Amino acid sequence: MDFSPLTTAYLGGEDLAECFAPPAMLAHMLQFEATLASVQAALGVIPPDAAALIAQCAKNTPFDVTQITAQSVEASNPAIPLVHLLTGVVAAQSAEAARYVHWGATSQDVMDSALMLAARAALTRLNVHLDALIALLCPLAERHRTTLMPARTLSQHAGPTTFGLKVAGWLMGLLGARARLRGVQAVLPVQFGGATGTLASFGTQGLALAQGLAAQLGLADAGPWQTERSVVRELAAVVANVAAAVGKIAHDVVLMAQTEVAELREAASPGRGGSSALPHKQNPVGAIAAGAAARRAPGALATVFAAFDQGHERASGAWHAESCALVDLFVCAGGALAGLRRSLAGIEVDSAAMRRNVDLSLGLLMSEAVSMALTPALGRAGAQALLARASAVVRAEGRPLAAVLGEDARVREQLGAPALARALDPAAHLGSADLLISRALARATEG
Repeated sequence: MDFSPLTTAYLGGEDLAECFAPPAMLAHMLQFEATLASVQAALGVIPPDAAALIAQCAKNTPFDVTQITAQSVEASNPAIPLVHLLTGVVAAQSAEAARYVHWGATSQDVMDSALMLAARAALTRLNVHLDALIALLCPLAERHRTTLMPARTLSQHAGPTTFGLKVAGWLMGLLGARARLRGVQAVLPVQFGGATGTLASFGTQGLALAQGLAAQLGLADAGPWQTERSVVRELAAVVANVAAAVGKIAHDVVLMAQTEVAELREAASPGRGGSSALPHKQNPVGAIAAGAAARRAPGALATVFAAFDQGHERASGAWHAESCALVDLFVCAGGALAGLRRSLAGIEVDSAAMRRNVDLSLGLLMSEAVSMALTPALGRAGAQALLARASAVVRAEGRPLAAVLGEDARVREQLGAPALARALDPAAHLGSADLLISRALARATEG
């Protein structure tokens, strides 16, 4: 019994998997064969009547996916049994036309071109998911422009920031991922090189055929790339980057939803986020699923890059392993996006908890600001040394930094009470946070 759907359904990505499922891939392969025949007829390579019949049979014949899948085991790829079956269907109506099925092409032309067509559809779906996620984050950033919270470096409180700026950072990661995704989508290439990559079967018409085939399929013409696989590696890296951008956000959400932090909470609903043992639990299950899906991407990406050793003019094994890993990457990225959308839809932001966490360290969050204020008088090293000693007292005695600094004569002399109060005010030390939020929102609006 196959338990994989039972154990992986929550990771999502099913709609991305559909783009590469047998029916979809078979349709793309047949589209390649029909288009190839049409372009060849237009250039006088094969008879127009033969091309018309080939295209008609490719478009209208209900080929048995199960049969082709089974026969691909012996053939080592599904293009061989598909071409054999298509040739038989055409031959039943015209033996002459059957001669021109798959004319001058090779299995890898069919498989790689179909993979690019499937990838184009999958990239479109990823883009829809990204747009929806970006649409969730934009109002969140706007709403929390001034919501104070601690910035954390190496998991420790560092200085003040706003939740709006944190969300803007999330947005920038997604916007960068979307831009790269759209860039690679525009240059997905057709594969057309014939048996050895020389297009020798077509004499001097090979390049014109490749250009026409690319134009009809809506793909780029990059020349034969049977074993020069940088396009696949670039595509894989772009998709993995989507998963990484989502995974970072998911990890932040999980950390901020910890009981001790309590700054975020996923929306509750019956059956969501509970525990089989602990009735009180409300786990951030959307973010957890998103992070789990994203964590699978690096392994698939590594497999794609490990397939660099595509020997001579056709690889023996590397080509086959690469395409499987690429599909896994798309599924991981799609699942990560779906999980994070579930997480952020109705996310509850506890602004009071964020403010409590700002005050949790008794003012130590403002040590850099006070040090900068004292530097003109004491020098950078002197100011930092003074704050280091004061911070040690705060931690040892549990007294606020303001009280400890207020007892220091040099601080009173150099700053005075009003300036010290300003230096200790988190809201007064947000730098360009508001401008950075506006920049992210503007970029999101540009699309």
